[in-house]
Order: sequence, then structure tokens, then C-alpha cells
Amino acid sequence: MMRLAALCVCMCAATAPAWALDLILPSNARLTAERDSKLDSYALPLAPFGVTGIPVVQVEGKIRRSAWRIASPGLTPLQVLAPLRDQVVNAGYSIDLDCDQTSCGGFDFRFATEVLPAPNMYVNIRAYRFLSAHRGPVSAPEDVISLIVSASDTVAYVQIIRAGTLADQNDVQTSGDVPLAEDAERTVISRASGIDSLIADGSVTLSELDFETDTSDLGAGPFPVLAAIAALLAERDDIRIALVGHTDSVGGLQSNIALSKRRAQSVRQRLITTYNVDPARLDAEGMGYLSPAASHLTAEGREANRRVVAVVLPAG
Repeated sequence: MMRLAALCVCMCAATAPAWALDLILPSNARLTAERDSKLDSYALPLAPFGVTGIPVVQVEGKIRRSAWRIASPGLTPLQVLAPLRDQVVNAGYSIDLDCDQTSCGGFDFRFATEVLPAPNMYVNIRAYRFLSAHRGPVSAPEDVISLIVSASDTVAYVQIIRAGTLADQNDVQTSGDVPLAEDAERTVISRASGIDSLIADGSVTLSELDFETDTSDLGAGPFPVLAAIAALLAERDDIRIALVGHTDSVGGLQSNIALSKRRAQSVRQRLITTYNVDPARLDAEGMGYLSPAASHLTAEGREANRRVVAVVLPAG
């Protein structure tokens, strides 16, 4: 990976300058993960993935990382990113990189840059946008920021990473307008297709779920995919659903099996309490790391393996 510069950003307490950046997310955005480091480094991408990797500027100091979930079906990544990009530019930052899943470098870019772990930050390889920006000279910036926005049919995620003289500030507000899908008809069709695949294929990964950081507690939601499962069970009295939790390979087998089962049980309980699904029609089990969807030997594989899968079974 090319490193264009290395620097240490001073994190001494100071009065916030007039050009402080307070990002405003939609009012329905919910924090899913937060990780602050008093002394760490962040490789800010400056260009798309290429032959030598991603050109970066290396920043050292206090780093703030957060992930946010926006429960608005049918959004495009650009719908979410555009107002945030305007805020960054209006605060005096210079844009370094503004790309989508194709121009960034697709799979290679996504797994070569820093992303908070799933399920609290979900990146749809087929629908994401990335933006990086800095203040001051690019070789020795005063502040840097990066945004990853990803969207599926039912939910959008935003990751924010900041470093520099403004990293100490509480810089995110959830008071903005809630964006609406540009094509509601396409969203309904796509969501129906997901349910069809559950019947046709026998299982589906519930990739849009999120869990509270370092716990097995399911996030507040709402999760449209759970409403769709409940509707399917109401329509089909000849089936039941098994919810199966899976983990990566970090940690021991028994602890991972226990964690994966607790997460499946959290999903089961939400279906019972929120959607009035008959408990007798829902099972919850955990496989730990024993049934991977991808290789445990890579970071991208381990991320893909952290999931809850719905499996359709005959009733009785």
C-alpha cells in the first residue's frame, strides 16, 4: 500500500475553531458502534484501489470512529451521502476522494480500507459510496474525515472516521430530514424477491440486522425483513422458521456457539414480541464458527461469517 505521508497530529485541548464541522444525520439515524482511540493511526484513502493498493495519507493521534443505521427503505447511497458531502465542503474541507462501488475499486477497495465490524456496520459491495476530505496541506492535514455510506433495500449505514484537531468534539447530530426512497415500487418488488428466495432456496441471510456493540442484544430497528418474515408465516401455516446464528473464528468454540445462539434468540424474541409470531413456529440455534459462509482466514471472510440465517422448515 502506498503511503504518501506520515505525520503526528497534535491532540492538545484547544478552543474549537469557527470552522468546526458538526455533521447532521437524518433524525432516524441510530448509533450502532463507536470506537475512540486516544493514540492510534488512520490511513486516509486519497485515491481508488490500484496496482499498489490504496494511496493514503497516514494520520496519527486521536481517532474517532462511529457507525450509524438509517431505517429508511429504498435509499441510494448517494441520497444519504450528498447532504453530508455538502456539509463537509461548507466547513472548508477539500475533497480527496469521492467514488462509488465501481470507481472506488469494488471489493478490493472495501476490504483494503478500515471498516467497523459487522453487523454494526454493513457494507453492501454492490451499493456503497466513499468520501475522504482534509483541511490544510494534504501532506500534513489539520483534520481529516472519511465517510462510507452503504444501502440495501431496507436500510442504510454510515461510517464516520475523523482525526485531527477536531477529533475531540461531539460532532454528530441526528436532527436532519429523513430522506425518502426515489423508487418505492422498486423497493417493494425487491423485498418480495427476498422472501421468494427464502422459499425457493430454503434459507436467507438476515444481513440488515444489527446488534448492540459487544452484546447479543438486537438493535432497536425497525427491521423490515422481520416484518416480512412475520407476514410470510401469517400467510403460510405449513412452514416454520429456524433462526441460526453464526460467528467468526475469534475466540473459543463453545463461547462462539453460545454467542451465536443468544443472537438468534434475540431475533426470535423480537419476532414474538413485536410481530406476534407464535413461539412454536420459531426455533433459535447457534453454530458458532462451524458453518462459515466464507473463509475464516481473511478479514472479509470473517465479516461475512458473522450473521443470522433464517431457514424455512415444514410445520409440525
